[in-house]
Amino acid sequence: MNIFKKTILTVLASLLFIIGNVSAEKIKIGTEGAYPPWNSKDASGNLIGFEVELAQELCAIMKYECTIVEQDWDGMIPALVMRKFDAIMAGMSITAERQKTITFSQGYADEVASLAVMKGSSLEGMDTPEGINLSLGGSDVKKALKTLTSALAGKTVCTQTGTIHQNFLESGDVGSVNVRTYKTQDEVNLDLTSGRCDVALAAAVAFTDYADKSGKAVVLVGPTFSGGAFGNGVGVGIRQASDSAIGKRDAKILKDFNKAINKARKQGIISKLAIKHFGFDASM
Repeated sequence: MNIFKKTILTVLASLLFIIGNVSAEKIKIGTEGAYPPWNSKDASGNLIGFEVELAQELCAIMKYECTIVEQDWDGMIPALVMRKFDAIMAGMSITAERQKTITFSQGYADEVASLAVMKGSSLEGMDTPEGINLSLGGSDVKKALKTLTSALAGKTVCTQTGTIHQNFLESGDVGSVNVRTYKTQDEVNLDLTSGRCDVALAAAVAFTDYADKSGKAVVLVGPTFSGGAFGNGVGVGIRQASDSAIGKRDAKILKDFNKAINKARKQGIISKLAIKHFGFDASM
């Protein structure tokens, strides 16, 4: 009898395992794999970084079966809309412009931007506030933008194409700037260090990570930027929901990501990963 009961229990456990796996939501998450420390690839070509590990943690919380796939930055949103994957985790800031096409989860990390130059540049030591939030406005923001307008006049400013950083440089907030764009942040870093850029603009951690790993004398200058054209933190990009069955699935994915982000935040998972990859707590 004991052997019979044990056999029955084993069979039931196996059936529950199979049913659980069959019913698990399967999704694909797109990331760039070229924006360290947010996301990048190791020497073997495996996707790594803060968002890759965070995606794995969120999927475990949601009990989703997730596959993380690589996608060029400039095709990220079109690929999501065309259903090449179901979500974006690629250092993508939440902006009003992007929300016209896709929706976002709540933010999971802050991404302050900064200008960077090579050590010894004439732009070092600019007299600006330590950080400015464009959404707040006020005299400090106006003064900082005026200083930057003067400092960047005649300079070549390099940045990655299709980013909040390019949008800011072309917004007119710092005058008419000579902007040179690149497909990847790696290309921005290489041209900055080779002297083809006078200054570059990106997430502050993108420059500090590059300087630490390459040993190049890249230094941050001016204020850090947030708000306004720089968005409201980084979130998971999801297709906009609709009344169709597929649209309702997208709505469920968004709801599940929001719940998982809340849980990961409360459990300290996001803080731990941010400190590991950024050197400070960038969680929201």
